[in-house]
Amino acid sequence: MIDVIGIQKVLPHRYPFLLVDRVTDVEKGKRAVGIKNVTTNEPFFQGHFPGNPVMPGVLILEAMAQVVAFSALGPGGVQGKVPYLVGVDRARFRRPVVPGDQLRIEIELVRARGDFGRAACSAYVDGKLAADAEMTFAIVDAAQGRDGGIPPAPPAGVGTAGQE
Repeated sequence: MIDVIGIQKVLPHRYPFLLVDRVTDVEKGKRAVGIKNVTTNEPFFQGHFPGNPVMPGVLILEAMAQVVAFSALGPGGVQGKVPYLVGVDRARFRRPVVPGDQLRIEIELVRARGDFGRAACSAYVDGKLAADAEMTFAIVDAAQGRDGGIPPAPPAGVGTAGQE
């Protein structure tokens, strides 16, 4: 189990945008399980929505992307590399996520080609599917990403799992 301190050694995200509290299971480059404890103190609940707080879907996707990045980089991280989300497909939100929920994010890296990969992501609350999506990501040199030099993603459908 990797706590938030260990996560911060791998991911560049910090408060208020680090959306993973714990990684309970990880196989570098294959799969990971992350936990997001959703509390009433989250800054986004102040305006989304007053009197009826619901975690924004885009932040659920971001939490998924952070678990994907953690799995791609591995528990030790990769010095000088940063993860970038470059695509989201088939995103579906199946139930609201509210204060007090614990979001269990399960991801599986299904394809990798060079510095790009694709992951299947699911988020659960109390064992019930809350959201799912497919994500494409890139692992780039930190300086390259700052300069806006993220190379274009490979065409959709290129290669199959384990063959890249």
